[in-house]
Amino acid sequence: MCLNKYFAFMNSLLFILMIGLVFFGNETLYVLIYISTFVFLTIRVMITPGEGRIKKYLIITYAAVLILQIVLAETSIFSENVPKDPTHVIRRFFGAAALLLPMLVSRYVSVGKYARLYLPSVGEAAIIGFSELRDSARAIGRAAVALDQAGKNLSPENLKAVIADLPRHDSFNYINNGSLTPEYFAKAAESLSDPNIYIVISRTGSAASEIISVFTQKLYNHASISFDRDLQTVISYNGGERLYPPGLNMEMIEFFKKKPDAGILIYSLPCPREKKELILNKVDEINKEGSAYNMLGLVLKRSYRPNIMFCSQFVYRMLDAAGLSYFEKADGKVSPTDLIELDYYKKLRFEREIRLR
Repeated sequence: MCLNKYFAFMNSLLFILMIGLVFFGNETLYVLIYISTFVFLTIRVMITPGEGRIKKYLIITYAAVLILQIVLAETSIFSENVPKDPTHVIRRFFGAAALLLPMLVSRYVSVGKYARLYLPSVGEAAIIGFSELRDSARAIGRAAVALDQAGKNLSPENLKAVIADLPRHDSFNYINNGSLTPEYFAKAAESLSDPNIYIVISRTGSAASEIISVFTQKLYNHASISFDRDLQTVISYNGGERLYPPGLNMEMIEFFKKKPDAGILIYSLPCPREKKELILNKVDEINKEGSAYNMLGLVLKRSYRPNIMFCSQFVYRMLDAAGLSYFEKADGKVSPTDLIELDYYKKLRFEREIRLR
C-alpha cells in the first residue's frame, strides 16, 4: 500500500511538473529537467545489479533520448524562428511530454526480460546481507564519482555545442570530397620509407569528446593515423574543424587542444613499405569517392555506406585492409582505447606522449 501511495504521489508530482513547464518553463528549465531525469535514471541503472552490456545500451538509449529532447526544445520551442502564436503552447506541451520518453524506455525494460536491472522487491530486500549492502555502498560511491564527472561533461554548453554542429553531419550521404590535397599525398609519400605506421590516441577536450567519455568512461576518445613519426601526415574521421565537412580530414596538433588537459599518445606499428602504400592508396580512394562522419554509428555500431565511419572505425579498417590488425572485432564496435588495450600480442611500441598546455 505504501508503495502504491508513493507511485501515486510521484505520478502526481510529474503531472504538476509538466503543467508547470508548459506555462512557466523557460529554455534553461526545460534543459535542466531533461538532464536531471537522465542523471536520475542513469544512477538507478548503475547502482542496481544486471548485465553490463545491457546497462550500457540502456544508458546510451537514455542519452539519445536526452539529445532528442534538447534538439526538440532548441529547434521547435525556443528557437528565434518559432512564431509566438497559439500553437506555441501546443509545442511547449509536447516538449513537457517528452519528459515521459526515457520513462517509457525504463518501463519497457522493467516489464521485459531485463527486469533484473531493477531493484529487488520489498521481500527480497529484507534478506539482503551485509556483503550486498557493502557492495551496493561501493557501487553508489563509484556511481557518484562517475556522475559528478558526467554532470560536468554533459553541461548545457557541451550539449548546445554538439547540437549546433549536428546540421553539418550526414550519416547517409558522402559530404566530404577531396579535403586531402595533392600536397598532403606528396608529404605522405615521402614517409613511405619509414618502417612504421603511427597510431595516435588523443583527448582533445572538445564538447563531443567529453560527451562520448560519459559512455566510454575513458579519458582518450579520439583515434588517428599518421604515416610519419612527427605527425605531419595525421588523418582521421572528424568534424572538419568547420573548415571542411565532417569526414576524412587531415589533422594538426593545434586542433587537438580544446582544453588545458588535452593530450596525445603516440604508438608505432611495424609496417612494410608495400603495406603503407596500400593504406595510402585506400585513403586516396576514400578521398576521391567521398566520406562522412558516422555520427549514428557511435550508437548503432554500423555504417550505411562504406566510407561513412567514425575515427577508431577508420583506423581499424585501414589496418585491417593492410593485414595489420592485431585483434578481432567488428570495426563498428572498435573504440579508440581498444587500439591500445586489445594489443595482447604487444605489436605496438609506445613512442611518446604530448601534453598540450
